[in-house]
Order: sequence, then C-alpha cells, then structure tokens
Amino acid sequence: MSLMEKEQQLSQLQEQLAQCQDDAARRMQLEHEIKEMQEEMYQDLSAWDRVYLARHPRRPKAQDYLKRLFHTFYELHGDRCYGDDRAIIGGIAMFEQTPVTVIAQAKGRDLQENMKRNFGMPNPEGYRKALRLAKEAEKFHRPIITFVDTSGAYPGKGAEERGQAEAIAQCLYTFSDLQTPVICIVLSEGGSGGALALSVGDRLIMLENAIYSILSPEGFASILWKDGSRAKEAAEVMKLTAHDLMDKGILDAVIEEPLGGAQNDIEAVCERLRAYIHTALEELQKAKMPSLLAQRYEKYRSIGVI
Repeated sequence: MSLMEKEQQLSQLQEQLAQCQDDAARRMQLEHEIKEMQEEMYQDLSAWDRVYLARHPRRPKAQDYLKRLFHTFYELHGDRCYGDDRAIIGGIAMFEQTPVTVIAQAKGRDLQENMKRNFGMPNPEGYRKALRLAKEAEKFHRPIITFVDTSGAYPGKGAEERGQAEAIAQCLYTFSDLQTPVICIVLSEGGSGGALALSVGDRLIMLENAIYSILSPEGFASILWKDGSRAKEAAEVMKLTAHDLMDKGILDAVIEEPLGGAQNDIEAVCERLRAYIHTALEELQKAKMPSLLAQRYEKYRSIGVI
C-alpha cells in the first residue's frame, strides 16, 4: 500500500474522531489507532515516500517560510532585461537584526496561483532577476538566503529562445564567486539545473523530506529503462533524499520535520530553520572573504568525486 493510500485511511480515522464527540471510550480508541498508524506510516520511509511528501499538495511553499522567518520583506521585481518572473520571489528582508537578500523559487498553493507562478518552473528572466539581486546584495554586503523548490527550469520554446541555459550558467558562475555569504535551503523539490542555479553557496541544507536530483524519478526511469512506470525503483537508485545526500557529504545539514511532513507543524520547522540560519550567519560573517570563497570552491569541486 502506498503512502498516499495510507494517508487516506488516516484521514478517514481523523474524520471519525472529529464526529465522535459524546463517546469517550470510542474517542480514546480512535486516538490510539491514529497514533499507532502515524508511527507505523512514517517510521521507515522509502525514497519514493519522500518524493510523495516533497510533492504533497499541502506542503508549505517558500511564501509560507518567508512570512515566518523574516519580520520585514520588501519584494523587488524584474530582471531589467525582459520581464518579471513570478516563479522566483526576491527582495530585501530582515532576519532578526541582520539585513539579508532573499531569493526563492515559488510554487502556487492552488491551480490559479500555480498558473501565475508557472508551477514553480522559472524562465530565464527569473534567473536573471536572481542574478540582479545577488549582485546588489554583494554590493551592499548583505548575506543571501536562497530557497529552492522547483521540479526544474521551464523547458518551453520561448524560454530556450531567451537563453535558459545561459541564464542558469550565469547563476552558477556568479554565485560561485559572490563576495558575500550565501545559504541555500532546499524546501521540497530540487530538480536539475533549475535547482542548482540557486544552490551554489557556503551552506547547503535540506528539509528532511525534500529531494534533490539531476531530474525526476519518472524522467530517470524513462531515459535509463525506457519505462516511466519504474519511477519508484528509480527513486531508490538515484539517492535523492536528504539523508542520502548528507551521507555523501553534499549537504551541510538536514532539518528535521514533524511526523508526516512540514505541513503538520510548519512553526516547528521554522524554529529549526531559524536556529540554523542564526548560527550559520554568525559563522560566515566572521570568516575572511578569501577563505570563504576558497572553501566554497572546494565544496563544489569535491561533489561527485569518487
């Protein structure tokens, strides 16, 4: 039985509990069943289960974290070349007492917002907006915090005509040598070059149920085995979970999520993120810039080395 089917069963039990107001014995029984089922469901999650949780329709979006982690956020728009890509939100924010630049890939909470934000798939103008904000942050010595949540850069004809690959390459080139601290946080899906463009920094962390890979499990299975239905098997082979990547030395930290995913207690997740960002900023702002850039260079040169 898939995790989705188990969650549907759990939802039915929770509905029964909500309707059972007058029978104390029945309520206690249902509460016990729900607790046991939750512990069993989320105890040993497979890679495919993590993919499901990363794509969960109720999973918090970047916008949800921005309003909780930063008490001031002034959004900036446009790339000064073509237009404003709503799939990337960026601007100046206050983290505690520190001014920072925030750049986030944004999915929608419903179909209408997803269409407005292109389902979180940035166009070249989105990446060029990110570049503009990054260079501004460097000029004013503001640390940068990026939030990654995309299945990949938009692969449409117009995006390719406007230089999608070049825009991503410029992000990689620029972020690798930015003379200001950069913290990158993978919230849910981190897919392909579209995610990598905002993942070059001094610290790279992931939420526990996020995924980060060269492409989707479905795409991997279709290309390698000519069979997209083998996506579950592909997810295991790809080693795309936070714990897999931590084991390989790619990540600096994994942020624990509540049972069932961040959607069940976003405040707790934000507290853990806030604590990590606070400590990381303290460390990075004390470091000498030549040393920071050298460490950043070595960090990414070592990824994939056997």
